[in-house]
Amino acid sequence: MPTRRLLLQSALMAALLSAIFAPLGARSQTAESQDNGDDTWKGLKPMFFGDRMIDEAPGYVTLDAPGRAEDAALVPVALKFPPRDKGDRVVAATVIVDENPSPLATTMKRGRIDQGEFDFSLRLRVNSYSYVRVVAETESGGLHMVKAYVKAAGGCSAPASKDPEEARVNVGKMRFRSFAAQNMAEAQAMIRHPNYSGMQMDQITRMYTPAWYVTSVRVLQGEEELFSMENGISLSEDPTIRFSYAANGKPVRIEARDSRGGEFSQSFASDGGVL
Repeated sequence: MPTRRLLLQSALMAALLSAIFAPLGARSQTAESQDNGDDTWKGLKPMFFGDRMIDEAPGYVTLDAPGRAEDAALVPVALKFPPRDKGDRVVAATVIVDENPSPLATTMKRGRIDQGEFDFSLRLRVNSYSYVRVVAETESGGLHMVKAYVKAAGGCSAPASKDPEEARVNVGKMRFRSFAAQNMAEAQAMIRHPNYSGMQMDQITRMYTPAWYVTSVRVLQGEEELFSMENGISLSEDPTIRFSYAANGKPVRIEARDSRGGEFSQSFASDGGVL
């Protein structure tokens, strides 16, 4: 009996110590992941920007991303570009998810229209705890970076939410909503597309679904280009973007291409109606 009592006491003590120190271990693991993220960036930076200098000076772009994502396949990321003096305006922004199998999520290039402040948001797949970075490039060639650490896992391999046949039938269809304001408006555009990353497994065949995703998007207002995007596999299923634009009554046109050569386009009235 004493031996049994001793074993029970030892087991209870082990459980108590585990409960006490497990959160510390979790925090340590997260801190280690963040440190490794900086190491990852040291390897990624030359791949995308060579030996160009990148600073983390504020004022060129702000980044809003969740510290812990509710859904790793639908991580909302919002960018804001405040007004800048002529020659210092941000003309491009590269979004990188350090720990994704293909880190480059998108490169967004703004058109020639200078509408002052520009807001832009999208939804990403995040495959493991990772920094999400935005590197903004100005007209003068300067590079300025912001970053946010996102706790998410499995986003790139998460199964599609829609039936494959339904996705195929509806691929390329678009929706457009306008949220009008006095001088500026915001729009939300969605492109129906499964956006397969190449890492998702078919639950019936147990084979990986080949990558099939939206590679480029171009948005115009009237004859002027608002912005364009060149994408990797990290955009979410049914890619959705939200952006600001001038409420001037000119129609908005969205053009997209995918990795199988598909081309899609649709025009909308500035208030969101289909033309």
